[in-house]
Amino acid sequence: MSLIQKEIADFSVQCYQNNAFHAVTKADVLGKWSVFFFYPADFTFVCPTELEDLANKYAEFQAAGCEIYAVSCDTHFVHKAWHDASERIQKIQYPMLADPTHCLAKDFEVYIEADGVAERGSFIVNPEGKIVAYEVNAGNVGRNADELLRKVQACQFVAEHGDEVCPAKWQPGAETLKPSLDLVGQL
Repeated sequence: MSLIQKEIADFSVQCYQNNAFHAVTKADVLGKWSVFFFYPADFTFVCPTELEDLANKYAEFQAAGCEIYAVSCDTHFVHKAWHDASERIQKIQYPMLADPTHCLAKDFEVYIEADGVAERGSFIVNPEGKIVAYEVNAGNVGRNADELLRKVQACQFVAEHGDEVCPAKWQPGAETLKPSLDLVGQL
C-alpha cells in the first residue's frame, strides 16, 4: 500500500538539537516542507555518513524552506552522547528526533519489530502534513543528500505549478513538461 498523500499522525517526541533538548510535535511540522530521515541506530556505520552528508547540505535545505528531522528509535540522551562522541555528528544542526516508543517509525511504516529499529527511509512531507515522496533503502545502502534535495525542490515545484511535471534528473530552473495528448509517445 502506498503512503503517498497519507497525512502523518499527531505526535510529540523529544529532540536533541544545538546542545539542547526540546519537544517536536506535528504542529511544528505543519506549514513548511519537511524531510523525515529515518535511520537504524546511533553509534553505527552507514548512519553517520548519511547524517554528515545531510549536515553538509542543511543550509541548502533551509534555503528551500525545508526542515530535516533525523529519526531513530534511540532516546534523545543517546543522540546527545553520539553528538558528543562523533566529529561527524557534531556537524549536525538539524533536529535529531528520539523515537523510543516507535510511534513515528510505525506511522511511517518503517519499524522493524524484530530488531527494534527503523528502516533507512526518507520521507518528504508537504506543509499540509502529507507524504508526497518517499524511499526506503536496505540497511546496508546509504542515501544521497543531493538527490534528496533535488526531490524536495521537484515536489515544491509541482505543488506550486500543478499543470507541470518534472522529468528525470530535473533541477531547479530546468525545463519541465506540461502533460498533454501531444506528448504521449513523443519523449
